[in-house]
Parts: sequence; structure tokens; C-alpha cells
Amino acid sequence: MKKNTNEKLMNLLGVVTGNAILALAVVAFIVPAGIPMGGATGLGIAGNHFWGIRTSIIVFSLNSILLIIAWFILGKGFVKKTLLSTFIYPLFLELLQKIPGITTMTDNILLSAIFGGLLVGVSMGIVVRVGGSTGGTDIIAMIANKKTSLSVGVTVYMVDFVVLGIQASFSDMEQILYGIILTLLATVVIDKVVPNGKVSMQVMIISREYKKIQEKILQDIEAGVTLFHIQTGYSGEEQKGVMCVIPRHKLFALKEMVCETDPFAFLTINQINEVNGQGFTRERIAYEELKKEII
Repeated sequence: MKKNTNEKLMNLLGVVTGNAILALAVVAFIVPAGIPMGGATGLGIAGNHFWGIRTSIIVFSLNSILLIIAWFILGKGFVKKTLLSTFIYPLFLELLQKIPGITTMTDNILLSAIFGGLLVGVSMGIVVRVGGSTGGTDIIAMIANKKTSLSVGVTVYMVDFVVLGIQASFSDMEQILYGIILTLLATVVIDKVVPNGKVSMQVMIISREYKKIQEKILQDIEAGVTLFHIQTGYSGEEQKGVMCVIPRHKLFALKEMVCETDPFAFLTINQINEVNGQGFTRERIAYEELKKEII
């Protein structure tokens, strides 16, 4: 129980830290240099330019609306992981803006793009690594992934491209080029902190509770499962192992579910660079619908 509580506190700290770093990148480097960026923050920057509304207010309003939509489509589990970011990120934006000198740390746009990209990548990586979400346009990507065959990574890039295009209407060519540098650098850093984009995770689970784990992966995690026969080396016990391939954003939920079901389960996790098939390149058939077809 104590270990579980400590893990939850560490995850909470990770979400708070990640959002604080993201807000620092925006306030100290990105906004002062006028560098375009994607996501809800990019829409907030555009809204501030066109209508004079504070960036933090636009980000909070957009995140709140998307969170309500996510409640009905993605479920309360996802909303719980995103709820904290919805409130604390705009709060950090407001608080950091009040620190004297923070917006004048450098007048070099290249340094702003480099440090902005590094901080954005680190912040996003930290939040995803602990199973959280920064919300915003990520929610749009998650919904598109659930309703269509589009991967989360592809949808994120598509949405960010539109957001960057909006900002390009009031940015000069140099700022746009530095925005590309920032985006590419952030992507590389995220990839180092936590697997991203089209990369998927192959998880192999050995547990006496394999039947329960199989059912929960199919119903709760909404992923496919393969069972294989094994014989344990220590006791010589005959049982079945569980193998599944999932998008990286579902890894934390899977690990948490397995740990709750069987604290003694043995897991191995491998990174897969490409996956073809149902649920990835083709639309996934819901487990309940598949059961009806079999029956």
C-alpha cells in the first residue's frame, strides 16, 4: 500500500514538474522570441495576437472544452490523468509571467529556439512517462485514434501543422524557420525521454492470473492479445503467457493494471518501430462486437 502511494505521489510530481517546465519554455523563450509552436499553446498565442485575450485564458478554456468531450469518448480514466494539467499549466503560465526579467533572458532567437525546444521535449516526455497527458490538441489526437485508423502521432502532426499555419500568417519567415527548429528538436528530445509517434510497445507478461489480465487488456486497455504456452524454469509449472502490442501512451495504464491484478507478474517490454494490422494500420474491431461474431 505504501509503495503504491509513493508511486502515485511520484507520478503526480512528474505531471506538475512537466507542466512547470513547459510553461517556463513558453514564457521565457518561445513567446518573447515570437516563435510559432503547435498545440493548445500555439492556439493561445494566435488568439492573443488576434483578439488580445491572455494566452493562459485561451489555453484553459480550450483544454476544458476538450476535456468535457474526452469524458464521453475516452472515458473518465483518461480525464483523470489530464485534469491536473488542465488547471496547473495555465496557472504556471500566469505565475511565471510575473517573475521580473524572465521574458528578457535572451534576445537571441536561435538560443530561444534551442532552449525552448529542449524544454518542451523534456516536459512532454516527463508527463507522458508517468502516464499523464498535457491535454490540449493531444485529446483531439486520442479521439481521432479511437474513432479512426489514424495513429496518435500522425494526428498530432496534422493538428500542429494547422496551428503553425495560423501563426505563420502573422510571423515573418525567420520566425517560421526557427519554429521548425524548435518543433524538430522537441520531437527528438521526447523520443529520447519516452517512445513517441508511430513507435509501439510489445509487452510480454508471465502471470498465474493470465486469464484476468487477458480480459482486462481486451476490455479496459482495448488492445489485442496473444496467448502462448510456457513452462516456468523454477517450478516447472505449465501455464500461459500473455503478449500484446500497444501504442506507447497505453503502456503506463497496462503496467498499472498488471501490477494491481498480480503484483508478482513478470513483464518484459520491447520497443517496436513499425506495426501493421488491426488497431494500427486498420480500424480495430471492438472486443464486444468480435465476441458476437464468434458466437
